[in-house]
Amino acid sequence: MDTNTAGKNAVIQPQATATPQTLEDRRRFMKRLLAAGAATSVMGLSSPGNAAPQSSGWSAPQPQASTNCGDGNQRAREAYQLRQQVAYAEYQLPVPAHLDNGDDDLYPNKLGNFTKGLPHDGNGVVDPYAYQLLARALSTGDPADFERIPMGTPSPAAHYRLTNPQAGLAFDLEGTDSHALYQQPAPAIGSPEENGEILENYWMALTRDIPYREYDTNPMTQAAAADLSRMSVFKGPKAGGQVTTGTLFRGNLPGCLTGPYVSQFMWLPVPFGTNYVEMRMQTAAPGVDFVTNYNEWLNIQNGGLPSVALQFDPTRRYLRCGRDMGQWVHKDVLHQAYFMAMLTLIQPPSSDPNSSGLGAPFDAGNPYLHSLTQDGFGTFGAPHIATLLPEVATRALHGVWFQKWFVHLRLRPEAYAGLIHNQFTNPHLGYNFASSELLQSPVFNYLATNYGSYLLPLAFPEGSPLHPSYGAGHATVAGACVTILKAWFDESYVIPNPVQATADGLALEPYSGPPLTVGGELNKLAANVAIGRNHAGVHWRSDATESLKLGEAIAISILRDQKATYNENFHGFSLTKFDGTTVTV
Repeated sequence: MDTNTAGKNAVIQPQATATPQTLEDRRRFMKRLLAAGAATSVMGLSSPGNAAPQSSGWSAPQPQASTNCGDGNQRAREAYQLRQQVAYAEYQLPVPAHLDNGDDDLYPNKLGNFTKGLPHDGNGVVDPYAYQLLARALSTGDPADFERIPMGTPSPAAHYRLTNPQAGLAFDLEGTDSHALYQQPAPAIGSPEENGEILENYWMALTRDIPYREYDTNPMTQAAAADLSRMSVFKGPKAGGQVTTGTLFRGNLPGCLTGPYVSQFMWLPVPFGTNYVEMRMQTAAPGVDFVTNYNEWLNIQNGGLPSVALQFDPTRRYLRCGRDMGQWVHKDVLHQAYFMAMLTLIQPPSSDPNSSGLGAPFDAGNPYLHSLTQDGFGTFGAPHIATLLPEVATRALHGVWFQKWFVHLRLRPEAYAGLIHNQFTNPHLGYNFASSELLQSPVFNYLATNYGSYLLPLAFPEGSPLHPSYGAGHATVAGACVTILKAWFDESYVIPNPVQATADGLALEPYSGPPLTVGGELNKLAANVAIGRNHAGVHWRSDATESLKLGEAIAISILRDQKATYNENFHGFSLTKFDGTTVTV
C-alpha cells in the first residue's frame, strides 16, 4: 500500500491554523512548521518569547543564580535552536516511495495479504467486507475506523485483537521518522524466492528438536541442506554454492558462520548488578507441534483460541536447538538479549568463578578513553548505553509497524502453507502457489505421513501474532540494538574462554575453534533472535534479513541526531554495518 493513501491522525495544532485532513497533509504540515522554524533561526528570530510571569502581589525571596550556569535564557535559546537544526536536517532527508510486492492488486480475494484475525470462509479466504474495513482504517488512519474492523471471533480477549496498527502512524522526534525509512518489497506470493523461503520454514519445523551440534551428522538436517541447495532461488548462506549443514538456517551476517550456531551472549551467565543470571531456560516439550489440523488452522486464522496448550520440559536447559530458540523469542522482552549482552560486555572480569564479565574495551571514538581526569557516566558511560538500548527499541517498533501495516501487509508462513495445503487437497480451487520445483521436495511426503496435512507445523499453539509478517519486529529491534552495541564496543575484541552447550542442554563446555569476536557474536546474536522466529514458523527469512537492515538504519539515525547534543570532543563512533562496510557516526 502506498503511503499517499494513508489517512488522518490527530496532532496538536497551533491556534488559528487549519487542521490537516490526511496523513500526507499532516506530514506536509509538520514539514512546513519545521522549515519555517529553521528559516527564522537563520534570520536570528528563532528564540521563543521570554515574557515575565505576572506578579501575585507577594515578593518571595529570590534564589541566587549559580555563576556556573551562565545565561539561562541563552541556554534555552541554544537548546531550541539545536532542536530546530536537528529536525531540519531530518526534514531534508528524501522521503522514499513505499512500494509493496503487488500481491494486493494481483489477488482480488486478498490471498497474498495478511488477514489473520478477520473472518474467513472454509477455504481460508478472508471476508471481503471485513478486509475492506481494514483497508479503510489503514487508509484514513482514523482511530474510530480501526474500531469498526470485524474480528473473526466474538471474544474481546487480547490475543484476538490486531496488534497495534496505529503505532505505524506515531511520529518520532529523535532519529528518522518512520515514514522516511524504506524497506524493499517482500518476495511476491508464489515467486521462486517465496517458494525457497517456505521450504526452509518446513525444514526448520521438521528439524526443531535436532541439537545444533548434531547438524553435521543427522540425516534430517543433511536432507534439508541438500533439498534447499537444489532450489533455483534460496538466499540463505552457502559454502561453495551449496547449502551445507554448516550453513543451514544461519544468518548472512559477518561472523554468523564462525563457531557454534548460538551466540556466546545467549550462553554466558549475565552479571546483573550484584546478581548473576544463569542462561538455562524453560524449554518447550520436544516433539509437540501445533496447527497441523485444517480445522484448527482455520480457527487460528480467524483469531480463535488454540485448542491445546503449550507443554514444557520440566528440566531447564541451555539453548541448544531450534525449538529452544523459538521458545526464547516467544517470551523475551524485545530488547532483552542486547541488554544482557551489554551487561556482559561492560562488567569487568573478576575472580568469582560464576562471573562472565568480559570488560570489553569501548570503541576508539569514546571521548573518555584518553581522559586523565574524567570517566563517562550519563554520557558515554554504562548508564548511557543501558538506557539507549530500550530507547532505540521503541523507535524500531514504530518504524517497522509502519512497514507492516501501511506498506506491505505480508501474509505469515502459516497462511501460505494453508494455500499449499488447499492446492494439494482442493484442486478445484485452481491454486498453484507451490511451484513444480517446490513440489519435488520430500517434505510433503513426510508431512502427509506424520501430520496428515501439508500445513506448516508451528511451535506456538496460537501460531503467529496478529500483525503482518514484513518487516519483523524482533529483527528490527535486533538490528537497532546490536548496531548500538557495535558502535559502543571494540568489535575486534576476542571473547576469552568461549563456551558451547552440550547436545542435551544440561551443561556448558569449552569451545575450541576459530576466535570469536565481539562484532561477530553480536551479529550472530541478532541473527539468532531474528531467525529464531522462523524456527517457530511465524516469520520468513527475508523478514529477518531486511528488517535487520531497517533496525540498523534507525539506530544510525539516532546516533547521528544525538551526536549534536554532546559537550565532549566527540568525533563519532565507528562500526561495521551488516553488509560488512564500516561507517563513522
